Amino acid sequence: MSSGRSPTLAGDAPRTATTRSQRGPRPDPLLSRLTVGQARVAVILAGGAIGTLCRAGVAEALPHGSGEWPWATFIVNLAGAFVLGWLVTRLAERTAPTRHWRFFAGTGFCGALTTFSTFQLETFTFARDGDVALAIAYPVVSIVCGVAVAAAGVLAARWGRYW
Repeated sequence: MSSGRSPTLAGDAPRTATTRSQRGPRPDPLLSRLTVGQARVAVILAGGAIGTLCRAGVAEALPHGSGEWPWATFIVNLAGAFVLGWLVTRLAERTAPTRHWRFFAGTGFCGALTTFSTFQLETFTFARDGDVALAIAYPVVSIVCGVAVAAAGVLAARWGRYW
């Protein structure tokens, strides 16, 4: 009298088949052929390429002249602060889809999207050109808004943990 099931001990629950989603995400076949260091570099490069293209697109769409607020740099830096706030919180409080997610999105994408060097150059250019109001306002507003949107990213990640 075979029921098609493997025998169980008294009191044991019958075994059920596990699905792929219960065992975790399937490893990427391309990345699984690389060493950990090589895979990390590859995902950073991929994220960096996407972040660079996004930043270039915003800079092309929002050019600024001498003495004008540099909206492109301001926007990409705020976007990067929000994404990093969300990402760091999400990864700390929930499991990431893969071990490469932080390197792809954080180091690669956000590292290439945001630009501290351009922010500094624009600030020093305002000061050199005698635009004292912009030389003071631009870094102050950027830092205050950056902290605010990073906090918003943290709150968004925590709010989203329930859905």
